[in-house]
Amino acid sequence: MKIALISLGCPKNQVDADVMCHALLLKGHETTADLNEADVIIVNTCGFIESAKQEAIDNILEACSYKEQKPSLKVVVTGCLAQRYQHEIKAEIPEVDAVVGLGSNAAICSIIERVSGGEEVESYGAKTALPLEGKRVISTPRHYAYLKIAEGCSNGCYYCAIPLIRGALRSREIKDIVAEAKFLASEGVKELIIVAQDITDFGADRGKVEICELLDALNAVDGIKWIRLLYAYPERITDEFIAAMVRNNKVLHYLDVPIQHINTDVLKAMNRKGTRETVLSALDRLRAAMPEITLRTTLITGYPNETQAQFDELCEFVKQYRFDRLGCFAYSEEEGTVAAKLPQLPQTLREERAEIIMNIQSNIMAQKQQEKIGQTLTAVCDDYDDEEDFYILRTTSDAPDIDAEVLVKSETPLETGAFYSVKITDSDVYDLYGDIICKE
Repeated sequence: MKIALISLGCPKNQVDADVMCHALLLKGHETTADLNEADVIIVNTCGFIESAKQEAIDNILEACSYKEQKPSLKVVVTGCLAQRYQHEIKAEIPEVDAVVGLGSNAAICSIIERVSGGEEVESYGAKTALPLEGKRVISTPRHYAYLKIAEGCSNGCYYCAIPLIRGALRSREIKDIVAEAKFLASEGVKELIIVAQDITDFGADRGKVEICELLDALNAVDGIKWIRLLYAYPERITDEFIAAMVRNNKVLHYLDVPIQHINTDVLKAMNRKGTRETVLSALDRLRAAMPEITLRTTLITGYPNETQAQFDELCEFVKQYRFDRLGCFAYSEEEGTVAAKLPQLPQTLREERAEIIMNIQSNIMAQKQQEKIGQTLTAVCDDYDDEEDFYILRTTSDAPDIDAEVLVKSETPLETGAFYSVKITDSDVYDLYGDIICKE
């Protein structure tokens, strides 16, 4: 059968989709990007915040709409939304043929057979049944891949539904992660993007944090050029972790540190483990050890009971600290979380505050990008835009899909996945423009 697999949300969810896709191909199925051709459409959903849930529902409804022209089409819903709203999905959207929770991902092939035979399926299983590893396809461009090192989270932030959906932290074995990294390298991957809900908690469920040992092991994998780290919690950024970033030459001086807020009382209300001083200490130590480091963060505005003074403190912090990359989200109350039971601020106020933060950051980002004019940077070629006639590259400061790009025009064709020295000639609010100096 021809199967279309739509995966939404975070890179961790994409890795789950890649494992399912490999299992389906091994069973003899084909994949297609054309929904009109599909016999089965799998929608691998995100259910983290309200906007993600709405995107998931829109995609499910769109998939079901193809049944009008092809009544035999089967629609299967997997991922976080399926795990979180198990029976509600089938009740609200009866056109769906199967709802598959995370604990049943490994059974996707048999579930496809069952729905193809006319059966309607709801299968969930224990959250801990979601495989931590498994053979997979590489759905990203071949030169970079996400490498998930752990599942779930035990931090217990009061606003977050991840533990409800995916359970407590479960770390993979280092030897299994390294084996996957070697496989990815053998397939042509040059950049590993390490993901987990909190990479700095890796191994804690076994009694010892092992992120430093993991970085040492991954740095030794032949063929890998860049190792990029996403989601390090500030209270766990130890001097040992910073030293591991410094000594391993493939680990980029780039770190995503989701701090969420800077006011100590708000952090406490969120059940974050640190304080303003904890956050500042982590950021200052990172910059002292790696002056050229790119720091990315995410913030939440409008958390329950956030006062104007607390928000003003956050604004002042953003202005003073000048993050290289920053995203800000209006707080979204998620049922089942502690924060959802607290008195809520008006949605308009949450959104207004998020917009204020992003306006501040836009000015900072524009200035930081302008400062790069005249510099020569190493960048990897990700793609070519034939409509605009430019190549799309990324520097060490930029993760795919979430950060900036370097746009280059070149009469000589550039090789996707190759690394180039690029002289930056211009910038706008987010992106850079440059000329190729040479291939590295």
